[in-house]
Amino acid sequence: MATILSSPSAIFSSSTALPKPSSKPILPTTQPSKSKQQPLVSTLTAAAAIATVLATAPPSLAADSYQVYYGTAASAANYGGYGGNSSKKDSAEYVYDVPEGWKERLISKVEKGTNGTDSEFYNPKKRAEKEYLTFLSGFRQLAPKDAVLSNLALSDVDLQDLIANAESLTSEEVKDDKGQVYYVYEIDGIGTHSLISVTCSNNKLYAHFVNAPTPEWNRDKDILSHVHHSFKTVGS
Repeated sequence: MATILSSPSAIFSSSTALPKPSSKPILPTTQPSKSKQQPLVSTLTAAAAIATVLATAPPSLAADSYQVYYGTAASAANYGGYGGNSSKKDSAEYVYDVPEGWKERLISKVEKGTNGTDSEFYNPKKRAEKEYLTFLSGFRQLAPKDAVLSNLALSDVDLQDLIANAESLTSEEVKDDKGQVYYVYEIDGIGTHSLISVTCSNNKLYAHFVNAPTPEWNRDKDILSHVHHSFKTVGS
């Protein structure tokens, strides 16, 4: 670019000494136009908005996102079956966490007497996403892992279908800090995922199930895993 220099007399008085002209051209200082600034401003605004949303979103596993359910595993003859669980704490035989917003399905005496279902909670947005517990009396200790799962399926048609169509099935034996043994099963079926925890205590066999369709499992895996690991018996 050619540099245009004005006449020295037009800028300085005759008594002012002129500096030696620089060999480099003097380029004018320019400010970026509004049109060039706009994309940067828009990007910063969008980033700030996203950061605000992420900062204010509640954590999915916050301590207050669950409530503790106290189960009594009462026999069908002694089962009331209705109302809250606030009076069950002192007589509870097992506990597990329930995600905030899930609803309790009331269990009838007939169902309790038929397949031993003691409690159940479900996601009202997708009823197939649920957790429930069954129990059987007269068991002092666990049988081999394969036999236990097969026996549970005898009174649970959905579990039968899940096992029959499973793409993968894993099982392991774990112990809690008191030495109590739990059998833990994970079944990945066609369109359904299931986590099962089984243990013996109080001369009973308890089985806790967490089931979800595959899309809900993929979305809520951390929550459902938390619920699965929260199950334990009381006073054992």
